[in-house]
Amino acid sequence: MVNAHEAVHPTGLCRTYPNLIGNESARGTEYESFGGNNPDHTTILPFTRLKGGPMDYTPGIFETQIWKVNPENKSYARTTIARQLGLYVTMYSPLQMAADLPENYQKHMDAFQFIKDVAVDWDDSKYLEAEPGDYITIARKAKGTNNWFVGCTSDENGHLSNLKFNFLDPGKKYIATIYADAKDAHYQKNPQAYVITKGVVTKKTKLTINAAPGGGYAISLIEACNSIDLKGIKSL
Repeated sequence: MVNAHEAVHPTGLCRTYPNLIGNESARGTEYESFGGNNPDHTTILPFTRLKGGPMDYTPGIFETQIWKVNPENKSYARTTIARQLGLYVTMYSPLQMAADLPENYQKHMDAFQFIKDVAVDWDDSKYLEAEPGDYITIARKAKGTNNWFVGCTSDENGHLSNLKFNFLDPGKKYIATIYADAKDAHYQKNPQAYVITKGVVTKKTKLTINAAPGGGYAISLIEACNSIDLKGIKSL
């Protein structure tokens, strides 16, 4: 298998050679360590770079203020933790990674759970809402399962999503775990502020979720097999 970085622009070659599972071929997460990408960067790539095939963007940055790790580097990642989780869904790649240091994940193991749970390949994708340069929200069905994952990324203005879950199977219940920006989250001022909410959703559920400036959110939707799975969990 080949996952190429510093590669030429994508031409759809992965359709001819499926062992080419990913390319970088655009400004990836590594740029955050020497200048940073603008907050709207990941709201644009799905409409440009990703049309040419999977992109290894290397998401998962939890410590966004780089000077805390390297005092000589004053750069910072223009993102929140919740947005980093959302990128595992919005930036398609069948080979994903956890791009931060283990000690930074150990401080936020509740948020790291999404990285452990999220799939890397999909049977179906639904683009729920989008405005290039402003926001994008995508739902994807994990390959070979009835589980779905939702991801959102927004620009420096933030975004308010009015989500409908009508892509879910009728008559079924799903345990939703929502990883969202806290009310005071901000990509510059408070990037590590997030809240995690758990509840039951169905095809008829409607939710309003706020993405902070430079933020986003992620949702895991795990099909409930029986009443035991739902015990003690309230509907959202």
